[in-house]
Amino acid sequence: MSGIRTNAAAELLGVSPNTLRSWERRFGYPSPRRTAGGHRQYDLTELEALRRALLETHNISSAIQVARQRGEGPSSAARLVDAFDRFDELTADRVMEESLAVRSVERTVEDLLLPALEFAHDRNGREAEYELACRWATGWMHAVKRVVPTATRDDGVFLFDSSPLLDVESLHVQALELTLRRAGFRVLMLSIGLPQERVARAMRALEPSALVLCGNGATLDVVGRLVYTARQLDSGAPVFEYRDAMPVTGKHSIRSLGGRPTEAAANLKTVLDGGALETVVEKAALTEGAAEKLAAQAL
Repeated sequence: MSGIRTNAAAELLGVSPNTLRSWERRFGYPSPRRTAGGHRQYDLTELEALRRALLETHNISSAIQVARQRGEGPSSAARLVDAFDRFDELTADRVMEESLAVRSVERTVEDLLLPALEFAHDRNGREAEYELACRWATGWMHAVKRVVPTATRDDGVFLFDSSPLLDVESLHVQALELTLRRAGFRVLMLSIGLPQERVARAMRALEPSALVLCGNGATLDVVGRLVYTARQLDSGAPVFEYRDAMPVTGKHSIRSLGGRPTEAAANLKTVLDGGALETVVEKAALTEGAAEKLAAQAL
């Protein structure tokens, strides 16, 4: 485990070495180990947790309590947000690597990456930090996706993404794609707004077993066109939504896969393996026949 000497640790915290040693005597935190020569060696994780807690509480006893709580668990979303706010991509990489040592990729994405992006989203005056977070997260998930093993299932899943670029919803959709690939599915993701003939070629190539509406920017007529195209190709693939992607309210026949990537992957497996998906979202009535009629009117 990496560590630093007393003077460097004190400088990191913005206090004197004597103050740092007094905290150790009084509170037992941070708790350095000793080298063979008897020198203190402070753990960087403890120091970073204490530094952030001091900035939040401005009180050493409260800060130590907060730092202890954070230090007991694996990497936190707060640490990742802190790295984004300092435009520190190397620290963001390290936080994710630390998480992967104790969590799966799926849990790291759901418990760490996505919560950090949600927190970083829509903060006044922090637009640059948020853009960096989105770009970095996109690159991280693309890198992980490139090393996913070959699909182990015959099922193809077509994701239709309606989220804008550099938006937190886009990252949720990318997380779903990554999780489905790691679950063994063949996956193709395209923009929901593509012309019908382009979508038709992609459908013929993938021969999907399921169509999934994703994102938060779809319109009812675009959804209708999508369903119409699928039926024109004699595709029997069921249509699902992810994270309330249907642009209507009330009851309809488009079933929800849930709001988390692992939940969606598990539900999709259940359906395609012949099980029943009990989750049916209560939204405005829009049967597949109604969608086809709506699409025909739009043509």
